[in-house]
Amino acid sequence: MIKNIMERNAGAAAGQREMDVLRKYFPQCFSADGEFDIEAFKAALPGGTTLTDETSGFNWLGKNYARMLTNMDTTTLIRPDEEHNAKPGNRDSKNVYISGDNLDALQHLVKSYGGKVKVIYIDPPYNTGTDGFVYNDKFNFTADELAVRLDISPERAARILNMTRRGSASHAAWLTFMLPRLSFARDLLTDDGVIFISIDDNEQANLKNLCDEVFGEDNFLANLTRRTKVGGGSASNYFAVEHDYVLVYAKDVEKLPNLFVPFDKDYLKRYAFEDEIGKYFWDTMERSSTATKPYLIEAPDGTMLEGKWFRSKDRFLKDKKNGEIRFLKKENGSWAVQFKQRIAQGKKIRSILGENEFKSHQDDLEKLGMANLFSYPKTVFLVKYLIQSVLKPNDICLDAFSGSATTAHSVMQLASEFSGDLPLKYVMIQLPENLDESLKTASGERKELLIRDIEFLEKCGYPHTLDYLGFERIKRAAKKIKEANPLFSGDLGFKHYTLEEPKQDALLLMEQFDPISNNITPLSVDNFGLETVLRTWLVADGYGLTEDAEEVMLGNYKAYWKGDHLYLINPDHNFDASSIAALMDKYNGEQFSPHNIVIFGYSFAFTHREELQKNLRTLKEGNKTLTVNLDVRY
Repeated sequence: MIKNIMERNAGAAAGQREMDVLRKYFPQCFSADGEFDIEAFKAALPGGTTLTDETSGFNWLGKNYARMLTNMDTTTLIRPDEEHNAKPGNRDSKNVYISGDNLDALQHLVKSYGGKVKVIYIDPPYNTGTDGFVYNDKFNFTADELAVRLDISPERAARILNMTRRGSASHAAWLTFMLPRLSFARDLLTDDGVIFISIDDNEQANLKNLCDEVFGEDNFLANLTRRTKVGGGSASNYFAVEHDYVLVYAKDVEKLPNLFVPFDKDYLKRYAFEDEIGKYFWDTMERSSTATKPYLIEAPDGTMLEGKWFRSKDRFLKDKKNGEIRFLKKENGSWAVQFKQRIAQGKKIRSILGENEFKSHQDDLEKLGMANLFSYPKTVFLVKYLIQSVLKPNDICLDAFSGSATTAHSVMQLASEFSGDLPLKYVMIQLPENLDESLKTASGERKELLIRDIEFLEKCGYPHTLDYLGFERIKRAAKKIKEANPLFSGDLGFKHYTLEEPKQDALLLMEQFDPISNNITPLSVDNFGLETVLRTWLVADGYGLTEDAEEVMLGNYKAYWKGDHLYLINPDHNFDASSIAALMDKYNGEQFSPHNIVIFGYSFAFTHREELQKNLRTLKEGNKTLTVNLDVRY
């Protein structure tokens, strides 16, 4: 648990994940003492592989620090919102809303959702100087400690720490903030997954370079230009900026199918004919310009027609044989050649996203009674337009910068528009910024915005934190969708979780605890909450945020079973010989074979752990095929 993670984090270093990959796939390149042999690595590569040391790479102050963070685990716990999650509309929901720092959340999520998220849309801070972005983190390294970890000078380490602690909004600070978050985002994507990232000119060039490094330059798909407004020239010094961007990357472009969005209804009207194959319209073969090689076409009366044909000769002859071609005689006696233009799977997203669809920032929220609570919320039209090109039934959509929760609204709206209650799932993450604290230093438009936010939250009876604005937006959007689609029975609820650091007194007791001693520690599951410990472990063991464990009675002791894990979290005062006997009976007589028994170390005395271990050895002797691992977590 927390103590175990803190011990592992103490040894985290930049490049550790990369070395783990090399160790997995190239074990022959490591010596017995763990040193990497670069010459052996070169020899293991296919002949003809080009190696170069001429590239300078993309570097900035704090890059190795950011890489080190990708090798650290979160020490936060996942606290369920039990009252909210137990409500009928939420109890069986597969949607998730997380209140917490998105780096912590991503570190949790990758354990259960790694390789399972189909599409990610994020709208990170643009770092405009007025959007409130400043980089601060919670790590308390000294300059000397960081110098050793990163193998740099104490002076450079001090510069990095100064950047991470003073609230910097430099380009280097922004890149240091984004690198670990994008790295975990990549690990969450399916092999055929896609990430969309909104950005503007302040960091667009840096983000492109960073994504090329994280996702691979070959996986770059597009840099979409989005028209955001019309006008504004009178307030501009040089140019009236009316756009921002959406960068698009694939996890693996080789495994990515073609991306389409549905045709609009007006466009579909042209496909007025239908046969056994499907809808089509008659399109002309002759074009003003074409890349096909010129050839002659024979008309029904023997006339040889010469023109710039849309399709190649081979394709034309094949279509003619299959009845896909027709000849029409014009009034002037000449011939027109037409082919059946079949309706495509969809249309391609254009690289320029038009003004009319995206110009309004507040309309969606105004319809929900939440206008002007966010400065520049993205529209449902934009996010839905993008993600629908990727999402299929049962897919997961993630937004790690949920903000106004437009992405959650978009996923629900998209699901409601598909026939058959198409199941789509979302995971939203939002930092619970304390708005009362932010208001103390705010001024101008930012101050006015925060006052409106706080007044709204107060009326709703919520804490004055930013995450509850998105929380309420999802509820209102779900209600609106249901009212507009009363027959829709899809998932409009969500599970809510909050990420919490253990309290300082609990951390102190962890440091003092001796697992070998049989002394009773004042630290117990009550210091964290049983449901919190259980959910944190379920996520860590790959079961996610929407699957629950089953209660199992071992005599008078209550345990929790999910898949391959049996969790013993409650204090051991009800765990006795009858509990062990009941456990052995379950292994011997029921469809019950979890290979991992996980113990909350602070709940069990050393003697109880030893007794359990002894009985498991006896169980193994009686069943040679059964392997049960005892995992004590602190």
